[in-house]
Order: sequence, then structure tokens, then C-alpha cells
Amino acid sequence: MANLRVGLIGLGMMGRHHARVIREVDGVELVAVADAFGDPHGVARELPVLGSVEELIAAGIDMAVVAVPTGMHEEVGLALAEADIHTLVEKPIAASVPAGQRLVEAFAAKGLVGAVGHIERFNPALQSLRERIADGELGDVYQIATRRQGPFPARIADVGVVKDLGTHDIDLTAWLAQSRYESIFAQTTTRSGRPHEDMVAATGKLTNGIITNHLVNWLSPMKERLTIVTGEKGAFVADTVTADLTFYENGTVATEWDSIGAFRGVSEGNVTRLAIAKPEPLRTEHEAFRDAVLGLRNDVVTMAEGQDTLVVAEAVLESSRLGQSVRIPRQ
Repeated sequence: MANLRVGLIGLGMMGRHHARVIREVDGVELVAVADAFGDPHGVARELPVLGSVEELIAAGIDMAVVAVPTGMHEEVGLALAEADIHTLVEKPIAASVPAGQRLVEAFAAKGLVGAVGHIERFNPALQSLRERIADGELGDVYQIATRRQGPFPARIADVGVVKDLGTHDIDLTAWLAQSRYESIFAQTTTRSGRPHEDMVAATGKLTNGIITNHLVNWLSPMKERLTIVTGEKGAFVADTVTADLTFYENGTVATEWDSIGAFRGVSEGNVTRLAIAKPEPLRTEHEAFRDAVLGLRNDVVTMAEGQDTLVVAEAVLESSRLGQSVRIPRQ
């Protein structure tokens, strides 16, 4: 079988990584790249740098990866849908909920694979964690908390920290819990002089009763990417920078100091850092996209799921503006 012909539009910080991985994945071939602003990282190699999505389509591609700024996702995505091209668009799906919904409908109407690049789902630590939660290793899940902090990335200009980084945590939380968000309360601040928020603290509740907490910012001098899932048998901590997964078990040895035992509710047990395979998440994401196009499996993040995440992100911003909890509308 001939390789699937892939086109990439957007050759910035994320585009260069997509180009590298596409060239590494079996069964696909990078045949065209496009960016109206050129190729700052030299990823095109022997390929000409095209100037528009129309030129990319004219190159005769089967599938496309969209890594342009968020504000251009709708325009580029709709053009690709109209041309019957399967598409993976970087997260968030679009700059606004109406724009995201138009993309969802366009790809669904054509029966195309439309995927959103919520790459954390393909992090090996989180994939292992989801399997373990589903297998009951944690028992009932009580809370999912995330911390995603670090310096400002120069690649972002058109959205704030909620739609850029925060959408990772919204998506991975709903995916781990296999439940949608019911409500959210959030506070944001802008401290760096940019027009968009650069720090958010949000707490929410999922429809299955799990409570959530998210701390996200571009103002920390250290990089932190942690997901902590607490349940009746202990807690899992996933570090998605290192792809490490650690289990903190509730203790089985009785606490002899009665007042401390009563205060804690549970005692400290064994701590186990689990041995898991660690493939590169971006490569795993591209393999899933390829296989979805081939009809072999369907574990990409669908555009409908990406739209659900964007709805929650906009509810986070609305809650911050209103100073009150916001219920998540059903799409």
C-alpha cells in the first residue's frame, strides 16, 4: 500500500516537531508544507514552502496537520474539510465556541477524520494511569488535580493561558474520569502586560461527582506538569514532563498515634514508581491519526471532544469575569 500523503501548514515551534515526527512514522509521507511567514526553523528541507492552504490542497494530499495560530484554525480547517482531507488541528480546536462548532459540523458532514492535538492523552504516564483507574486500582476516584506552570512560551500570541495550556488539563481530566464537566469556578489574573490572562486557578465538578482543581500559569520560573488523582485506595501522581507515574498507597499498618490517625483519615503506605514504556507522545498521536484515517482504530481526540474542552475553557473565562460558578452548557 502506498504511503498516505501528508501536508503540514504552520512551520513555527509546533510545526517543526510535527514535521520531524511525520517523517519518522511508517505509512505516511510528508509531501507538502505551507506557511505564509516562511520556514524559520528550516523544516521544509527539499520541499518548497507554499504560501496558503489552497496551495497545500493542490499538492494532492490525503491528510493534513494544522499548526497555525489558533485564530486561523477555522479558516484553514474549513478549507481542508471542503477538499475532503482528513485533518489533525492543534489544540484548542478554534478561537471560539461557534468557530469550533462549525469545524465539528464540517468534518462530520463529509465523514472525515477530524482530530484535535490534545497531546497529553498520548503521554505514556497518563495512558497507563487511565488504564489503572478503569481497572479499579484506585477504587472510587474522589479528585483530579493538575498543576501546569512555567515561563511564558514565545510561540503564543493570540490566546491566553486558559485556552493554550489550560485546555490540556480540561481535556485530560474529563478523559481520565470518563466524565464531562458539570460546573466550574475560576479566577484569573494578568500580570505580564500582555492582553490575555496568564494565570488561572479553577475548581470544578464532573457529572460523575469527581471534584477537580487546576493551577495553570505562564509566570513560574520552574516548569511543572503534574496530574494527581486521589481515590479510596490512595493516589496516583503523573509527571508528564518525565512520563513518570507514581502510586502512593493508603497504609495498611495502623497508626499508633491516635490523634494523628484520626486527623489524617488514612495512613501513609508504600510508594511505588511504576515501570512503564515511554514512547514519544507526539509520535503516538500521529500513529493514532494515521490509523484512524486507515480505519484501523479510532482513539484520536475527536473534534467533538475538542469542542467540549473549548466550551469548558470559555466557561472558565466567564466564571472569572462574573466572579461566580458557571454551569457547563451541553452541546
